[in-house]
Parts: sequence; structure tokens; C-alpha cells
Amino acid sequence: MNDFVARPEHGIAWISGASSGIGRALALKMASEGYKVAVTARDHEKLAELQSEANGLAGSIIVLDGDVTNPEDMEHVLASIEYEHGALALAVFNAGIYLPVHAEELRREDFERSFAVNLQGVVNCLVPAVRHMKHKGQGQIAIVSSVTGYGGLPTGAAYGATKAALINMAESLKFDLDKMGIRIQLINPGFVDTPATRKNEFPMPSLIPVDEAAAEIYAGLKSKSFEITFPRRFTYTLKALNLLPYSLYFWLVNRATGWQERPRADGRRPVTPSPAE
Repeated sequence: MNDFVARPEHGIAWISGASSGIGRALALKMASEGYKVAVTARDHEKLAELQSEANGLAGSIIVLDGDVTNPEDMEHVLASIEYEHGALALAVFNAGIYLPVHAEELRREDFERSFAVNLQGVVNCLVPAVRHMKHKGQGQIAIVSSVTGYGGLPTGAAYGATKAALINMAESLKFDLDKMGIRIQLINPGFVDTPATRKNEFPMPSLIPVDEAAAEIYAGLKSKSFEITFPRRFTYTLKALNLLPYSLYFWLVNRATGWQERPRADGRRPVTPSPAE
């Protein structure tokens, strides 16, 4: 196991998807703790507002515009960090989108865009970051996935698929990164009050404010844990739920979300299964 834990004196922290939600709140939290934080997103104005909000904090915000779906953008971001600001000590790959999927109205573009941002976007950041940290002989990387990656949930066919892939990716990379002096962590939040989760069409138990999520993540980054997950009573319940037989799993999720009773997305009435003959 690699025991490296980044501190502000080790160098720059890089957060992707920092224009809103968890990324934005985490950037402010880390700047308040003395980090020089490089923030990346497509919306320059929101990043500039974030930079202004950090004025007077112990650390600072560095605005580096870029689209995670463009690998050249991410190469340029890393080059700017390395040659203009200092060594990259910690990277939190947070950029992501949530596009609800209904089987009655499947659209290829919902899957393609989700995969491009949530999965390939992490890879586009990960490749230059690992190369940089490998050269330095140390570093810390955290990948933001979600408890929706534990098992299928209503409307999560695209989003959940990308998050499940990120969980597997982080687990698989850990074996080699440990030997390289690079510590990797997996962040699996429960429901956090962000613009993305407000699209959910079912009750969200244990919903927490974004500032509380940022505090949980920051504490987890300083710990030796591989997985950072919160609130644990809820997320561990979901872990246990996915150990159940599928028949029981689907029944419980339908019951908890009320999904079986909801009208179909195309406006047609639900199909009533015919009794077995």
C-alpha cells in the first residue's frame, strides 16, 4: 500500500469539473486549507467567479480552462501546471454529467455524451497526471464515482454505467499505482444536493448539502482509505442491497423509489404481466 498523503507544501491540487457542485465546493475548501488549486471546466466565467471568491483564503485558485472530453486540452492543463505553477501533488477527477435515461425513449446521444464526459473525460485527465506523478515518484489521485455505480437504479442506465466503470478502473489501477508511489482513491458519494441530482425523478434519501460533501471528501483525502463514501449509513445500505438476489433487489428498489407505480415516460400505461398458464 502507498502511504503518500498530499499536503499543500507538496505542490498543486488539480480539480476537474470545478465550475459547480462538488468540484466547486471542494476547491474552496482546499483553498481555505492552504492549497494552491488549479480548477478546470468549460465555463470560464464561473471559474473566474470561483477564483474571486477564494480571495483572502490561505491558499488560492488558478483558472485553467479546458474540456475534459478533449485530450489535448487536458495535456495543455497539465503542462501549464507543471511549467508555470509547480509540481502536481493531488488530482481530483470530478467532472461529470447526469442525463436521465428512460427505456421507453432511448437515445444514443445520452449514452455517448455520458461516456465521453464521465468515463473518457477521466481517462483524458488521468493519462497526463500519471505520467507527471510517475516522473516525480509520488502523487495522489482521487476519482469521483458514485454509489449509483454499485447497482442499477431507475433512469441511471448511462450515468450508472459510467460510474460502475470508474469503480472498476480505480480498483484495477491501484495494483500498479501503488508500486509507482502514486496513491489512488475512489470517491463514492451518496445523494448530494447539486444541479445534477436535482434531475432525479425519485426520492433521494440522506440527501446532504454540497459543503458537507466537500468536507467529507477533504477529510477522506487526508485518510489512508481507498474508498471515500458518505453518508455511510446510506451508502453501506446500498452496498448490502447489491448482495441480495436480483429478485429481492429489484423488488426493494421498486418499493423504495415507487418506480413500478409511476407512469411510463412515453405516456402509455404500464404493461400488466399476463398470468402464467
